[in-house]
This record gives sequence, structure tokens and C-alpha cells, in this order.
Amino acid sequence: MLKVGLLGAGRIGQVHAAAIAGHPGSALTAISDVNMPAAESLAEKYGANACSSEDIIADSSIDAVLVATSTDTHSDLIEAATAAGKAVLCEKPVDLSLARAQACLEAATASGKPVMIGFNRRFDPNFATLKASFEAGDIGKGEMLAVTSFDPAPPPVAYVKVSGGLFRDMMIHDFDMANFIMGALPVTISAVGTSIVDPEIGAAGDVDTAIVTMTYADGRLAVIRNSRRAVYGYDQRVELLGSDGLLQAENMLENTVVKSTAAGVSSAKPTYFFLERYMPAYKAEWAAFVEAVTDGKPLPVTLQDGVAALAMAEAATLSARQGTPVSLDSVYP
Repeated sequence: MLKVGLLGAGRIGQVHAAAIAGHPGSALTAISDVNMPAAESLAEKYGANACSSEDIIADSSIDAVLVATSTDTHSDLIEAATAAGKAVLCEKPVDLSLARAQACLEAATASGKPVMIGFNRRFDPNFATLKASFEAGDIGKGEMLAVTSFDPAPPPVAYVKVSGGLFRDMMIHDFDMANFIMGALPVTISAVGTSIVDPEIGAAGDVDTAIVTMTYADGRLAVIRNSRRAVYGYDQRVELLGSDGLLQAENMLENTVVKSTAAGVSSAKPTYFFLERYMPAYKAEWAAFVEAVTDGKPLPVTLQDGVAALAMAEAATLSARQGTPVSLDSVYP
């Protein structure tokens, strides 16, 4: 039984708490949060102790921690937890600073303890099936990837100001999805972004609508489209064109009923947000972490993967600012 401490009792922390407590191989024993009443409330729900992050990391009876705190604390907590001999699953991104994330990677690697980054979309059943079909050779050589990720509504501007920007906060999931499917890092990244959904996001120095094009050493191409507003729901799709065919992972809908009448054909909207869309992925992600830690198997997502995706976000941010393509090796040698 893997004894686990949860650092962070906010919205995503609550999602992870359910996954930890619901797995037969793990026990949620302690929860921390800067808002102690939030930690106490969640701890009471799951029969855990509410205490500080420092106490959880120092507790030798706790085998692993899940970091679901604010991004600016991730690197420090990863380093402290691994130095204390604990395995770590940390939410994305590793850090807002690429240099700091790379230093964290060095420290965690030296500790020898496993660190997994929470790119939960790799564990979505649909995306995982697409990846497996591609690897089985069903569409031949992959040539063009398209990833669509539209949120139903923009976040509060107060969140935008501390998020690190759309490329680091939102699109980083899609950068990792591209790496997951293509099996390689791109050579160049070209990004354009505008603020047309909420002018206050632009005033805060961020964009809310963006397109990134990536080129690979062997000529393959990938395109990522992000928007902070899709009034019909949470739009999450992946399409991969290959030499022998096409693979598509479509949206999860509120229901599967299709109405066909003389007036036309209609179906339900996509599920509204990530809680509805990705709950199975969060459970599968945690199960994969527990299996890797307890059985000594390789992690399915590594801290190195997290640093690579952050480097791509850095390159995209520079490209959008400069108006020119950026070579990934110029920011991530």
C-alpha cells in the first residue's frame, strides 16, 4: 500500500484526492494547503490528516506526494520531496522558468527518486487508442498532426496574470500530446496569438487565441489550435494523417443520442469542461504512477517530458512575441 501525501486542496487537488483514495494500491494519509480550512475539509472527507507541506515531506511513513499547488511552488516541492526519499507526481508545468525547471530536473535525477509530471491527457482512452493504432502501423508513416484544444470560457484575469501565459499554462498539454504521438521533438516552432476573446487578457500581457505550427527533422508537420472560448463546450480533438490513412479522436459528448428529422440532424454538445472530460484519464494516470512506483517499472511520463514541453512553450512564447519561427535548440540545447 503506497502511503500518499497530497499537497494542494484546490479544484485539481480534489480531483487527485478522489483518484488516490479510490485506488486499491494507495492510501491518502495527509493533505496540505495554504488555505488550512480547505485542507481540513478535504482531509475530513477522506479520513486523512491536515498538516503543512513541510510536515508531509518530513514524514518518513509517507512514500509519495502528489503536488497540486500553485505553479511557482512546483520545483521547490519536487526537490524537497525527492531529497526526502519520496516519489512524486506533480501537476504541470514543472515551473514557469525553463532554467529553474532544468535545475529541478538535475536535482531530482541526482536523488534517484521517480518524478512523474501530470500530463493526464496521455491517459485519455481515446488519445491512448489513437497512439496505439498509430504504433501498430494502421495508417503507415505519420505525416501531419492536428491538435485542437478550446476551453468553454476564459479564466479570471487574476489567474491569467500568474499563469505564465497561454502557451505555458494551456497549450503545454498540447505540446506534450504532440511529443507523445509524434515520438520526437520538433525542430522549429512558429506561433501567432491574439487577444480577441477578452481585451483584459491582452492588457495583462497574454493571448487568448493562438495557433502554433511545428516542423520536424524528417519533414513532418504539426498544428496546435487553442482558444479560451468555445461557447458549445470543451473541444478536445486530435487528428493524425498518415501515408496509409487517417486517425481521429473526436470529442466526448454529453450523450450519444442523434436526432434526425426533416429539419436536420443534431447531436449533443461536447462535455462542458475538463472535470467531465478527463476524469477517467486522471484515474488511469494515478494507476500508472502507483504501478510504476510499487513495481519499479519505468514512468510513462517523466520530469524530462515536463521540461521538454515547457521548452516548447518558451519557444512558442518567443515566436509569438518576435513574429518569427524559433528553433527549439535555441532555447533547449
